[in-house]
Amino acid sequence: MTLKERLAAETTAALKAGRKDEVAQLRYIAAAIKQREVDERRTLEDNDVVAVLGKLLKQHEESLTQFRAAGRAELVQREEEEIRLLRRYLPAPLTDDEIARLVEETISALGGVGTARMGDVMSVLRGKLAGRADLREVSARVKTRLGT
Repeated sequence: MTLKERLAAETTAALKAGRKDEVAQLRYIAAAIKQREVDERRTLEDNDVVAVLGKLLKQHEESLTQFRAAGRAELVQREEEEIRLLRRYLPAPLTDDEIARLVEETISALGGVGTARMGDVMSVLRGKLAGRADLREVSARVKTRLGT
């Protein structure tokens, strides 16, 4: 079962169970996926869906930070629920050791050092780490490693 099929099945189950908030959140996710499909004029694969979910997660985490700073408890609770829902569909995040190992393996496989290889390394890592690690942190780690 693809990730999109799983989302559709769980939307139907939530509808039948009368969980209105969950249905609204799942429909929001489905709309974001559909929008990307329309924009790119193709059907998204699971790794692309994970990227969409990762982007949504990041947006909700930023909103959560702002709502906490503003003391908006009701909005904080809503954002936390949406973050929990999104995380149900994302793969488990990688540990720092796993990320470091993947960075080293990728650099070794591509050969060479120097910041000129940065784009090549990140291109490979982006596919492996989508939705499982913060790519900004990975990029900084790669830059440090290639700079030596």
